[in-house]
Amino acid sequence: MLIDLTDDRAFSGTGYRKPLAWLRENDPVHWHREPGGPGFWAVTRYADALSVYRDSETYSSRNGMRLDTNPQAVAAVTQRMLIVSDAPDHSHLKRVLAQGFSAARIPHAEDLVRRVVRELLAEAVREREVDIVEVVRRVPTRVVCALMGVPRPEWDWLGGTMNAAFEGADAASRRAAHADIFLYFSDLVEQRRKSPEDDFVSHLAHSRRSTKVPGETRLLTDEEVVVNCNGVLAGGNETTRYSAAGAVLALLENPAQWDVLRAGGLDVVRNGVEEVLRWTTPGVHVLRTATRPSRIAGTDIAAGDRVTVWNVSANRDETAFPAPERFDLGRTPNQHLAFGGGRHQCLGARLARMELAVFLAELSACVGSVEQLGEPAYTASNFTWGVRHLPVRLTPAA
Repeated sequence: MLIDLTDDRAFSGTGYRKPLAWLRENDPVHWHREPGGPGFWAVTRYADALSVYRDSETYSSRNGMRLDTNPQAVAAVTQRMLIVSDAPDHSHLKRVLAQGFSAARIPHAEDLVRRVVRELLAEAVREREVDIVEVVRRVPTRVVCALMGVPRPEWDWLGGTMNAAFEGADAASRRAAHADIFLYFSDLVEQRRKSPEDDFVSHLAHSRRSTKVPGETRLLTDEEVVVNCNGVLAGGNETTRYSAAGAVLALLENPAQWDVLRAGGLDVVRNGVEEVLRWTTPGVHVLRTATRPSRIAGTDIAAGDRVTVWNVSANRDETAFPAPERFDLGRTPNQHLAFGGGRHQCLGARLARMELAVFLAELSACVGSVEQLGEPAYTASNFTWGVRHLPVRLTPAA
């Protein structure tokens, strides 16, 4: 086998990119055998990935959205947690959740992000030698916690518990961390039901969603609020952390682009955010299940087949991105799939873009140079991937 896409160890560095490029060229809708499992299709080209994303009726999310999905766990939250729901429940839930993160509801979001980033970068510059991953991982945690109404003394605990839930040493510790998060949000929802405040959890706790009966609405259940709070916190934490840390590494490896960023203005930052997202692509793959017979690029897909879209491959597809192996802050257009596509495009995309834009702008303003002090380490995961450790020395701007 060219690459075992089920083996997290294959993603412990950047070596997975070469075999995915081979699949794009030679077998773009590849049948992947699975030891002890039914197997699945691996879609690696941009156009084919986009076609799967856009056809949510044929390619369902309700059976899970990652390869190592626990069927019992998914069954417990399907059609209640946004990422494992299909229409119409998905539409009803997303409408409520999106309102909670709308520009109208949180007009202060950019000011909040800027305060958080400036505080963390100022501290990092004072220390001079830091693991940049430890710096940037606090940005999304603090921003999302503030928007959710989590008390400040609990921000770092909740962020650390979220990291343990996904990166714990073993399955038991990861399950325990997830349980702690669910219990925490259950208590917070109970408080906000009784005494609402101006925050995201209060918004969910007192919002009404549509039902299958035309014209009828109801409050979200506690379970719907809790599982989606968990999803929002997890998604925001991983995307911004891995993209921001990956941006620093890419700038170290491409010093001319660091000069472009420092000399540029708003347009460089705006385009740079999209290139950082394409380049890093923290969400490695997503899973869908075919609801009916279909075809992808001339390949027959049977009802019930599992179909995986490999975002990390689609975002380096030579037919969609000229010179995709070049990191170019001025790249435009840049219609990457870092946030997925179609109905299930990431709910927090606007906030993640804002966090990255502020980070790049503030980094180039307050840091004169960045020196790499050691080799980067990466997460070994076929689902969420990025730089896990990157020691650097920061020299303040003159």
